[in-house]
Amino acid sequence: MLKLEHVKKQYKDFHLDCSLTVKPGMITGLIGANGAGKSTTFKAVLGLIRTESGMVELFGKRPEEITPEDKERLGVVLADSGFSGYLSIRDLIPVLKAMYHQFDQTYFEEQCRRFELPMTKKIKEFSTGMKRKLQVLAAISHHADLLILDEPTAGLDVLARDEMLTMLREYMEIEGRAILISSHISSDLEDFCDDIYMIDHGQVILHEETDTLLNEYGLLKVDGKQYERLDKTYVLRSRKETFGYSCLTNEKQFYQENYPDIVVEKGSIDELIMMMVRGDRS
Repeated sequence: MLKLEHVKKQYKDFHLDCSLTVKPGMITGLIGANGAGKSTTFKAVLGLIRTESGMVELFGKRPEEITPEDKERLGVVLADSGFSGYLSIRDLIPVLKAMYHQFDQTYFEEQCRRFELPMTKKIKEFSTGMKRKLQVLAAISHHADLLILDEPTAGLDVLARDEMLTMLREYMEIEGRAILISSHISSDLEDFCDDIYMIDHGQVILHEETDTLLNEYGLLKVDGKQYERLDKTYVLRSRKETFGYSCLTNEKQFYQENYPDIVVEKGSIDELIMMMVRGDRS
């Protein structure tokens, strides 16, 4: 579906060098702190910024080979974009019909009713959650094969985020579709994504299947003496704490079996991110 190989973009105080792959039938997450490079990566994919080097391949084609028909296979929501606030949804429908040959007006209107989006109210009067749901609905209502969603859950309350993710799970029920989604709220993606890329300062620092992250990665809590005698072969990062050390491992079972006296915690994706970004290499 989508492949990036060492796509590079240099700004004054930021350098992007990103490689990732999104496969059919997969939901791929791109997580990292604000400013880590998520939005820059998405803009590079969409050709909204000029990159210095690297390769972007979309639907098996290079950017110069992409046709208008290929572009209609994309559904896009960017963090810093949206519809004119002076339009209503009723005003927006003919615009979407003109943009997308496959726009499904019946489905779109049904979903607007389902998610209680008023048809005649000005979009500028919508809440943040309503605006986000409208953007995602517009992106999926023309039967796109690949969704590129930059921070679609940002600013949403718990209920609105759940509704958003339900909408996207239903979208993925059709075979062959894929989603690339970014978020700095990594807990949103733990039960949603099939695999996750972690980006920091423009560099991908980790890529794993979500099940592997949640089942095989863990945090070791050790005091100074335990840390000294610890086999650090499978320790990815360590960090000094008041009680001793926290250590991130991708072989949790090894330490559970060989060091029964130390504390081994499962760790959330947020904690894994913190250790990968703030911890010291072992």
